[in-house]
Amino acid sequence: MATRKKPAFYALPGTKRWQDYLNLFHVPYTLWHLGYVVLGATIAPTVHVDRLLGTLLAFFLAVGIASHALDELHDRPLGTKIPSAMLVSLAAVSLAGAVALGIVAGFLESRWIFAFVAFGGFIAVFYNLGLWRDRFHSDLWFAFSWGAFPVLTSYWVNASRLDVAVVIVAVGCFFLTLAQRTLSTPVRTVRRKAVSVEGHIDLANGERIELDSERIIEVPERALALLGVAIVVLAAGLLTYRLQTQ
Repeated sequence: MATRKKPAFYALPGTKRWQDYLNLFHVPYTLWHLGYVVLGATIAPTVHVDRLLGTLLAFFLAVGIASHALDELHDRPLGTKIPSAMLVSLAAVSLAGAVALGIVAGFLESRWIFAFVAFGGFIAVFYNLGLWRDRFHSDLWFAFSWGAFPVLTSYWVNASRLDVAVVIVAVGCFFLTLAQRTLSTPVRTVRRKAVSVEGHIDLANGERIELDSERIIEVPERALALLGVAIVVLAAGLLTYRLQTQ
């Protein structure tokens, strides 16, 4: 029989209120997502540090806080005790802040940014609340919205255009995010839904490997953690290079 597990490998196990709020940020995945924002800026002809910082803040508000608050409000995947009213407030204020930053950028740089702002606000609400019969709550929409979209947006903010190079990078991040989803989905099932896990693997040499929930999720979770670190380090390295050479 399986013991009660943490809802995510990075979740703090305690019951204190601050731990619930920290868990709500899904820190490794938020940093991974923000890494894509940095990647989009680093391939632009010029990296505008002020624009990059504003874009990072906007995506942190929209995804790190608002999207995760709406996701928790929808079906409590983390099992936090944060009041629903607080989750609604966090989502509304954070999303409004992200939209406001986008509107300011649109007036200062290019009106086309409004299209990115509109899509970002739309997908944050519709995906995480499962609206329109979950039509936008799919692996493909997740990979585009949380992988390709931040790359395209960040590039546009810095370059005021799109080109072949950024589309290729965005496609690469799309598949990286799809890989993330492929690894994390079965892990979440075991952690959050499985009551018991039983089985074994018989090897050709006669050895038997007993399977339990820990053994099943150990490798994909290690891969997720390593991929998250890799994306952040890669983005930081490319940004450092660009700032030194431009």
